[in-house]
Amino acid sequence: MTIQLTKKTFVGLVTVLGLSGCGSLDVPDLNNPSLDSFRERPTRPAVLTAATGLLVGHRAGVAAPNGYVAQLGIIGREAYVIDPADPRSIDELLGPTLDPGGPAFGGNHWTNPYLNIRNANALQDALDRVPNTPDAEKEGIRGFAKTIQALDFLVVINTRDTEGAPIDVNLPIGQLAPIVGKEAVFERIAALLDEGHAHLGSAGETFPFQLSPGFTGFNTPTTFRQFNRALAARVAVYRGRYPEALTALSQSFLNPSASLDLGVYHSFGTNSGDTDNGLISVNVYAHPSIVADAEFQENGTVDDRVVRKLTRLPEARTAAEGKVSTEWRFRIYPANNSPVPIIRNEELILLRAEANIGARNFGPAADDLNFIRTTSGRLPPRLDIDENNALDELLKQKRYSLLFEGGHRWIDLRRYGRLDTLPRVLGPDIEPHEYFPIPAAEMNARQ
Repeated sequence: MTIQLTKKTFVGLVTVLGLSGCGSLDVPDLNNPSLDSFRERPTRPAVLTAATGLLVGHRAGVAAPNGYVAQLGIIGREAYVIDPADPRSIDELLGPTLDPGGPAFGGNHWTNPYLNIRNANALQDALDRVPNTPDAEKEGIRGFAKTIQALDFLVVINTRDTEGAPIDVNLPIGQLAPIVGKEAVFERIAALLDEGHAHLGSAGETFPFQLSPGFTGFNTPTTFRQFNRALAARVAVYRGRYPEALTALSQSFLNPSASLDLGVYHSFGTNSGDTDNGLISVNVYAHPSIVADAEFQENGTVDDRVVRKLTRLPEARTAAEGKVSTEWRFRIYPANNSPVPIIRNEELILLRAEANIGARNFGPAADDLNFIRTTSGRLPPRLDIDENNALDELLKQKRYSLLFEGGHRWIDLRRYGRLDTLPRVLGPDIEPHEYFPIPAAEMNARQ
C-alpha cells in the first residue's frame, strides 16, 4: 500500500494527548522523535507511550459525523447526517456512486487504519532494542499491539469487503503490498488475534503502559485476553467458522448474568489535545425505519431499545427535496465525551446465537435470542423460533441491540445477501452500496 510512515507521519506513537475527559491520559511528546530514532535507539518511555498511542490511532475517525459509525450507519439505514454545508452524506452515501478520490467519503477508512498498523509494526520492531526490558513486558506489548492491528484491519475489510486489501504492509518504504482477497485479510486478522492471545498468556499480571478508561475491567493481560477472544469470535462468525466462534466465546467475557453493557469502549474527552465524540452533532439523525419496524412490548410500548436510544424531534427534518425525512434523533451518545462501544456483552450473546444458528443448534440459539428480547427489548419471548425463522430473528435483534454502534446492520445484511431489503431512499434504481472503493491514490500508484 502507498501509506508511508516517515519522520513527518510518525504520529499517534509519541504525541501529547488525552483519551478521556475523565481520567485522561497525559502522554508526553518526548521531543517527537523520528521513526529512525525510535526504531534504532528506542527508550522504554517512548515504547510505552507508543503503545498507548495505538489506542489514539485506532480511535481516529470512529465518531466523527463523517466517520466510521456514522457513514456505515447511513449506508445501513440506521442514520442520516443532514448537513446543509456538505450534502455528500446524502448524495454519495445514499446515492449511486462513492467517489474513490474523496478521502472523507468514498476513500475513507483506509489511511488511518494503515498508519496505525504500521505504527504497531514500528513499535514491535523497536521492542528488542530497548535494554533491560523484561520478557513478560515485551509479551504484553506484543499481544496488545497485535490485537489493535487486528481491529484496524477489520475496519479496512469491513468497509472494502470483496474489494480486498493489502496485508503485507511492513515492507520497506516504496514497496507496494499486493491487494489480496477478503478471506486472506480475515485470515491475517485471525492470525494476529491468535498470536496476540498467545503473547498475552506470557505477559504477567499488568501492562507497563496506560490504557484508556474505556478498557476498565480489561486493562490487564488476563482480562485483555478475554477482549481478544471476543474479537476472535466476531471474526469467526463473519467467516462462517461457527465451532471456532463458540470456542472463542467460551474464552471471552460473555456473561448473561452481567450487564449487557459490559465491554470495551472508545473513550473521548474535551481536554486540550483530546478528541470528542462527534456523533452528538446536531446534524446526526436516526432513520425513521427504526421506529416503523420495531415490535411492541406487552403493555403497548415500543421495544425498549427504541425508547432508550431514540428521542422524537419537535418537527421533522428533511433534505434531498423531501426524499430524506425523519422525526428522530439518537440519544445513545448524550455528551461529547460519551464512549462508543468496540464490543459489548450484548453482542457476544447474539454472536453465540448466530454461531449456534450456523451450527444448526436452534434450541440454544432461541434461548439466547429470547434472553435478548426479554432483557434488552422488554419484548415477550417467541416460542416459535426454529430453523425457518431463526436467522430473521437474529438479524432483527442485532439491528436493535447494536444500533448505531459500528455499522453492524450494514455488515450483517451484506454477509447474508440481504442488502436489497434496505430502503432505497433517493430513488428505486439506487441500490445500497456494498463496499467503499479502494482510494484512487492507492490504485493510481499501482498503474
